Amino acid sequence: MVQTPVRQITLAEFLELPDTKPASEYIDGEVIQKPMPQTQHSVIQGRLFLELTLAWRETEVAQAFPELRCTFGGRAVVPDVVVFEEANISYDENGDIQNVVSIPPDWTIEILSPEQSTTRVLKNISHCLAHGTQMGWLIDPNDRSIFICMPDRTFQIIDEPTTLLPVPAFAATIELTVAQIFSWIKKKN
Repeated sequence: MVQTPVRQITLAEFLELPDTKPASEYIDGEVIQKPMPQTQHSVIQGRLFLELTLAWRETEVAQAFPELRCTFGGRAVVPDVVVFEEANISYDENGDIQNVVSIPPDWTIEILSPEQSTTRVLKNISHCLAHGTQMGWLIDPNDRSIFICMPDRTFQIIDEPTTLLPVPAFAATIELTVAQIFSWIKKKN
């Protein structure tokens, strides 16, 4: 079987392309479209974004963003949820938040979809960590586990329902367990 060569493009060329739905990422010269989120993915993403947003609404320590493109270190990635400490959020001269993000998030969170490659997602988390991200989470709804990734390349897989999940230092007030996260996709009695 003869394979058609993949045309490599530059990051600048990628950034000129129209946005896609679902989002596309730029990794090692290739444009890779993320899979369309399914229901469990969407529920976890939406609820996690809401929980983080509500936790910081008074203190404004940080902000969570769903599906935000972050371009840094030669890649453009679109994690499912990113969190930035307030000090790392850029505003323009009018006080409006900047649209283009050219730094790594402080915390990157991915939710694995059934057709996604675990390795590819972990490579994106690893890229973030190599460029200054404080922590990465990979939430796996099928295994009911959460893979915690640290900048020193250590990791932890947490699947014990009552274990309090580690969070970056700035997010110390956030208390979530595996059971809480996966309860969001369970039928309510």
